[in-house]
Formats: sequence, C-alpha cells, structure tokens
Amino acid sequence: MQELRDAGVMLRLIYEAMKKKGVDTDAIFSRLGVDEKYVYTDQLRTPHSAQVFFWQAVEDVSGDPDIGLHLGPLLPAYKGQVLEYLFLSSSTFGEGLRRAQNYQRLLSDAANTEFFIEGDEACMVLDAASDEIRRLRHFNECFVQGLITFFKSITDGNFYPSRIEFEHQREQGQDHVRELVGCDVVFGAEENRLYFPVDMLSHASPHAEPELLALHERFASEQVARLEKKDIVGQVERIIAELLDSGEVTLDAVAERLGIKPRTLRTRLTEAETSFNQVLADFRYRLARQLLATTDESIDEIVYLTGFSEPSTFYRAFKRWSNMTPIEYRKTAQGKDAMVDAM
Repeated sequence: MQELRDAGVMLRLIYEAMKKKGVDTDAIFSRLGVDEKYVYTDQLRTPHSAQVFFWQAVEDVSGDPDIGLHLGPLLPAYKGQVLEYLFLSSSTFGEGLRRAQNYQRLLSDAANTEFFIEGDEACMVLDAASDEIRRLRHFNECFVQGLITFFKSITDGNFYPSRIEFEHQREQGQDHVRELVGCDVVFGAEENRLYFPVDMLSHASPHAEPELLALHERFASEQVARLEKKDIVGQVERIIAELLDSGEVTLDAVAERLGIKPRTLRTRLTEAETSFNQVLADFRYRLARQLLATTDESIDEIVYLTGFSEPSTFYRAFKRWSNMTPIEYRKTAQGKDAMVDAM
C-alpha cells in the first residue's frame, strides 16, 4: 500500500502560525528531529500518519490542550499555490471548487474531499483517509479554520460557514469553538463536514481569466503526473522492507515482486529523479536512525535489521550518511520522537 503524504505547505502554514503565537518551535523541532530548514525543503511531502506525532509534540511543548483550535485563526491564507490559482481564474467559486477536487492530491494524498447540495446549503465532506487522522481534534479544528481563511481570501471576504460537523468528541469548550469558527458546530458526527450557503457556489471571481485557467490546469496536471511518477519510490521502499532480512535486496528481486522488468524499474526510478541504490540507501538510513533513536536494540541487531552483511560495513555507511557513528547518533537522538525518521 502506498504511503500517504501531505504537501509541505501544510507544515509551513502551521509553522508560521506557531511563530505568531509565540510557541517554542525550536523545542518542537528538536523533539521531532527536524529543523526550520527542513520545513522549507523544496517539494517537501510529509507522511500523513506523522500528523499524530506532530500534534502531540505541539500540544506538549505549548502546554495548550486546544492548540490546534488556537493556531487556526493565525494560519496565513494558502497563497501562491496552483490550487489557489485554479480558484481565482475560474468563473465562479463553485467552478473553482470542482476543479480543485480534481487536483486535491497536490495538497495531500489523503485528501478525498467531496461536496454536494442539500437544500439551501452546500456541503463539503472533509475526508482525511485514515480513521486516526479523521478523529484527530487538533488537526480537524486547525485545518477547517485554515480552509475557511482560504475561502474568504479567494472570495474577497464573502465566504462564511453556516455549520461545521466534526467526527471528534469534545467534553468541554464547545462554545469557544463556535465562537472562533463563527457558526454552529456539531461534535461526534459521522463525518467531518463544512456547510455554507449554496449561493456561494455562484459567487463570481473578479480574477476569472479563461486563458490563465487553461494554463493553471495544465500546470496542475503536470504536478500530479510528477507525483504519480514518484509513487514508484514508495512501492520500492515497501518491498525493500519486506526483503531486508532475506539479504536479497536487489533491483532484480524488487522488479520481480513488482511484476515488471528490471530495466523498466530502472527507467521509472530515473523518471522519479532517483535510482535503486539511492532509494535503498535512504531507506536503510531512515530505518537505522529510527531504530537507534527509539529502541534499545543492539548495534549488531540493527546491522541485521537494516540488511547489512557485517557491522563494519554498517558503521562506514552510517558515518557517511550522518557524519556520526551509530553510537554518537543514539546518544544525541534517543528520547526524541524522531518524526523525521518516518519521513
């Protein structure tokens, strides 16, 4: 199964909100094993499942049990991305929404947003794929506020929600949530939903440009195609994980598992701007860091788990990757959540 990932812009927006609120981002990054430079990595995509570790770290460091809710109003508007341009260059808000649905993977592999009309209201179903994430309170309450901020931005302040339904439960602070989002809120619902007046769908965009729209759609299609090319990396990593303890981690063995020719696999990895040896090295390095930081496994056992034939080979490789010995890395990293090791 392909690992689901979120676009790095989601992390960057939250980072900007945390700075505005005065949250100690250095302490959070230290716990997660990343830094500010990582946040602004070009074409960054983070594992969707890491949302759980991320928000727990943010809550722990901030000491705010409602940190997702309180960061929401501070999120910058989602700007400078192709999805924004699709909305702005479409003739109406509704048309922009329909087009953005076709390219929502640019925001997250986990996104499966749908919308429908129910009487005098339109409804967006906000499906974040996994049950664990869909019920993650901090993520839900922050994300929906960011969505509202974005919709207000592209409609010159005309968008407003009429009702929000959350899957997660809340034992207290319900009125505070309603105050911040500006509408009625239901908790413990079957789905995460955002309702708004149906008339909003016909709201005309003052920036509508048919020629630019065609250009933006073509650019969005190219970006999705690039992501699809990189899907092969995740498939190769999954098979590498299965083969590591067998000692037969070769391009030929992985290609056989995928049901394609080795030459085809090599070509597809080249199209994804990588190679089999690079994918294997990156996977081994990530796994080694995770084991060193989060377990008490012996170095000899980690050598075996990462698929190396002998300790000396592992030591040389790890030193080349990290500029530290495995023992030095363990001393500096153990106790951290090491979110980067999952990335």
